Amino acid sequence: MHSRDDTSAPAILAFHLADEAATLALGARLARVLHGGLVIELAGDLGAGKTTLTRGILRGLGFAGRVKSPTYTLVEPYAISNLYFYHFDLYRFNDPEEWEDAGFREHFNADSVCLIEWADKAAGLLPSPDWRITLSPDGEGRHAVLEAISTQGKACAARV
Repeated sequence: MHSRDDTSAPAILAFHLADEAATLALGARLARVLHGGLVIELAGDLGAGKTTLTRGILRGLGFAGRVKSPTYTLVEPYAISNLYFYHFDLYRFNDPEEWEDAGFREHFNADSVCLIEWADKAAGLLPSPDWRITLSPDGEGRHAVLEAISTQGKACAARV
């Protein structure tokens, strides 16, 4: 496992995404630098493009199947070659303790990339993120900000 205790300022990358195609392309670009052991928080209001960005990442990793929002299932697992990709959506959590009750902690390991939407719903219980990506509306498109927080996250962001 890698160090998540880098206390220096996060590295920040910003992107203007004109449309859905640009969001998918950014996801594919990010996928090229991902590897097991990474934790990514994905923030943004409902409809901000979180699932679209996730779809782009999965397509970039080589997954050709259906990608859906895990709003009701809480997690959608994807096995891609020797990598496990877990897409969490904690929107429906009413109490952070639901995270503990769900038993998801085992998914956070050196062979997995864990992408979490609505991470604030399990505040204080999740592992520290390597990246935090925030999506927000920007005219007809959206704005994406990637904060690389950990040492490993910064190393990956430098290759984006």
